[in-house]
Amino acid sequence: MGKRLDGTSMFSGINAGFTNAFAQLSSQYSDGLTLESLTNALSSTDFIKNGGNTTFASYMTTNFNSIDTDKDGIISASEIQDLMGRMATQGLTREQIMALAGSSGMTSLQETVLSHFDDIDKNHDGKVTNQEIQAYGTESDVEKQKIADRNRIVNNMSMFYDNETNYEGSLLDYRYMDD
Repeated sequence: MGKRLDGTSMFSGINAGFTNAFAQLSSQYSDGLTLESLTNALSSTDFIKNGGNTTFASYMTTNFNSIDTDKDGIISASEIQDLMGRMATQGLTREQIMALAGSSGMTSLQETVLSHFDDIDKNHDGKVTNQEIQAYGTESDVEKQKIADRNRIVNNMSMFYDNETNYEGSLLDYRYMDD
């Protein structure tokens, strides 16, 4: 069997993206990461030239009020950690996966998760967690194995019938076939 479907790398990549973007931005703005400083960074060519990830900076700008949980007007490192913790435990929406996980190019994992999103989202809350992705991967592996077993059995049946495809009897009838 191939590698089992696992969302760990997707969630780790998103964590790394937020951590790197926050570190880079907070080092540029000594007064803290405010909505104004985020907006300025996104319009700055220096941010992009220095390897700034505009995807994560844009996400922080768009979702500033929900990230700034203490409502002091500054996104702190602990608030970024809280955001990542919420994403890990509560899951990611389809839109978050497309925007954040696909920021460096869509991988086969993201394509699989997006194309099977409704099947993976077992509790139908509009978000998928790593646990749901892993459970779906396990279910998929079991289903693939069942299909492979059925195919093997069907393929092995031909040895009983000497590759006769027109025979419509049962396996028990084989010993009574005319030569």
